[in-house]
Amino acid sequence: MAEGGAPSQKTFRVAASLEPLAEGGFVFRRLIILAGVALLACALAAPALGVRVKVRVEGKTTTIFGATQSTLTTGSNALAALDTASVAGEFYYHVRQTSFGPFVDQIGLYPGAGTSGWSFKINGVSPPVGADQATVKDGDTVLWYWSTFSETGGSPTLLLRRRSARNCYTVLSQNDQGVSSPATGARLLVDGRSVKTRAGRGCVGKHRGLVRATLPNAVRSNALT
Repeated sequence: MAEGGAPSQKTFRVAASLEPLAEGGFVFRRLIILAGVALLACALAAPALGVRVKVRVEGKTTTIFGATQSTLTTGSNALAALDTASVAGEFYYHVRQTSFGPFVDQIGLYPGAGTSGWSFKINGVSPPVGADQATVKDGDTVLWYWSTFSETGGSPTLLLRRRSARNCYTVLSQNDQGVSSPATGARLLVDGRSVKTRAGRGCVGKHRGLVRATLPNAVRSNALT
């Protein structure tokens, strides 16, 4: 489990002892687990009409879901969006119940460890609340991603935008507050080629595949045609 995480994925320490402290302790712990499951079910429950949001999940080594930011009909919070994406993409995720509320400690193959773990953003911003409390509305973009945390926050995330010039793109780096700056040093990946950018801008020429952007120590970008 990650420590020093962004406010959206609050960190915690498991109690030093997981054994019952007194007679009936196992029963008490079972009740706590059942209550946690009930709370998670409520958090994931979608309203009758649902909310249409764009969802992407960027893993430690690869994109897990929605490179082009798939639009899904889901519940009204970021945790529900992850759950809906997991069904659509058939990938695994795990939620641990904590005193802070539901905590996503694993997506895909990798559980959080040390100073790395899972975080999320809504429209480029890391909310100061848990995923079950971070509400979404129609048209929002939800990004779940593997992040390395430091005193200044989590890993910056890359946002790829198409420029007016043909086959040209802009790469932005966004911090936890959603503040964007040119992703200096970013590279555009397409059709097996890597194209260097200048101040986050570059052109790839004629191509057939999707274009992505990468930068050391940053979360890979969305994909565009």
